[in-house]
Amino acid sequence: MERLLASALGEEPADTVFSGCTLFNPFDCSWEETSFAVTGGMVVGTGDYRGVEVHDLPGARVVPGLIDSHVHIESSLLVPAEFARAVLPHGTTTVIADPHEIANVAGVRGIGYLMEEASRSSLEILFMLPSCVPATPDDPGGAILSAPDLTPFIGRRGVLGLGEMMNVPGVLGGDDDVKRKISLCRIRDGHAPGLSGKPLNAYILSGLQSDHECTTLAEAREKLRKGMFIMIREGSTEKNIGDLLPLVTPCSAGRCSFATDDRHADLLVKAGHIDDCIRRAMELGLDPDLALRMATLSPCERFGLADRGAITPGRIADFCILEDGREFHVKRTYKRGVPVGEIPYRRPDVLRTPFSCSIPDPASIRILGSGEARVIGLVPGQITTRNLKYPVRGDEIPDTEHDILKIVACDRYGRGRVSVGLVHGFGLASGAIASSVSHDAHNVLALGASDGEIIRAIREVVAMDGGMVTVSGERVTALPLECAGLMSAEPYEKVAARLTELDEEVSSLGGPPHPFMYLSFLALPVIPELRITPRGLFDSVAFRHVDLFHTEP
Repeated sequence: MERLLASALGEEPADTVFSGCTLFNPFDCSWEETSFAVTGGMVVGTGDYRGVEVHDLPGARVVPGLIDSHVHIESSLLVPAEFARAVLPHGTTTVIADPHEIANVAGVRGIGYLMEEASRSSLEILFMLPSCVPATPDDPGGAILSAPDLTPFIGRRGVLGLGEMMNVPGVLGGDDDVKRKISLCRIRDGHAPGLSGKPLNAYILSGLQSDHECTTLAEAREKLRKGMFIMIREGSTEKNIGDLLPLVTPCSAGRCSFATDDRHADLLVKAGHIDDCIRRAMELGLDPDLALRMATLSPCERFGLADRGAITPGRIADFCILEDGREFHVKRTYKRGVPVGEIPYRRPDVLRTPFSCSIPDPASIRILGSGEARVIGLVPGQITTRNLKYPVRGDEIPDTEHDILKIVACDRYGRGRVSVGLVHGFGLASGAIASSVSHDAHNVLALGASDGEIIRAIREVVAMDGGMVTVSGERVTALPLECAGLMSAEPYEKVAARLTELDEEVSSLGGPPHPFMYLSFLALPVIPELRITPRGLFDSVAFRHVDLFHTEP
């Protein structure tokens, strides 16, 4: 502190002075032609300073490091160090991560693994503790975490609070373990898609403070006005910026931020990270300065991070130099005053988890009977689904004329459960896809246009102890996910390239963009409206399991 004070007072030269730049200040959304000084990785002041090193940046635009306010690193399919290698060049210097996915597979051991790997990264990865493992009591994965299981992580360096509370019925019903979890932390993220009126009042009253699940402006506006912090999400399949952007005004920008939540490695490479969210918001007409505030200072104010988010005295010297031009593109990222250079790939430790998934036979996935069936309907650009009704004959599936395919969920934890449902919106004319990434329990999901290809795709996933697969006749394309069936240990460039191959293969079969991300959410029982788990179809609105047919034949 004595050295920092001496630098701030100008009594001693700073380590580095960055001079002649145009600096963005998110406190008042202003730009100033000035210089700033850094000592020991901290900003000690702006203005005229001496430095041991001086970097002249004539006219360059400089902004604080970008922050993702809610992300599941596992959803990138990358281990933390590779995720960092992918996003740091895009200007991201801090992320708020929820290790919810790996916790559902490997419990406390999974959380510890992700934190240990994160500590080896150049990126600042801060954590919210997963509050809902499992997501619902009837859908357990590989672990069940109670409040006492989370308690040892409280106070650990880098742990900020409690992650997204998905168990809305448990909150509203006063479940004892839910109450204990909420009482663990002062900072608590919410997860309440579609919640409104008095139930929303009760949810907020219980202590939940934020939401990243808004899909309509009316929903986001109600939650904002009732005091929630709104994280506007733009992932691989969760495209919410376009609908929610009118929420952001000079008055509300401090209560809004960007989140990617679930973004595959290929999109990180092709489009970027939070910088992509900024560009998208600017394209849709948001004041660029408000977009920058949302990406820097706003998440800091939400999470109580007074040590970053601005290039002002006493804050970590995380910042970006922008490319010339009107569009937002990062030329160089600085972490603690040091430029982020080429980061070499380091082979990570691999977390192996048991993979005990029985391969279904044709008889076990046959649909018997006929009648009005419940069909899971994809919603383009959203992770919500529709609860569709179609007249169906079991022996006439797939019905490619009406785009109704069979979807199969297989338990990967040795319980032997298999269920079969129907899905509309994938458009496959032939072939099948399967994955061990299926939120949140991460069982094996497969869908396709023939039983034989569905079964083969499941077999290929099981043979890898987890991964993503496309099957088209005799052709198989696969991405192994050796880290708990969720993440690859390979370099991000290789993972992104293989994801592109998989997507192109599915596209050739008639499928949509980002098919594996859509597939992964079809098992998530806390998002409306209709889902599938190894126990069967789940109506997320009624919050109960339902039969495939409305009436028995």
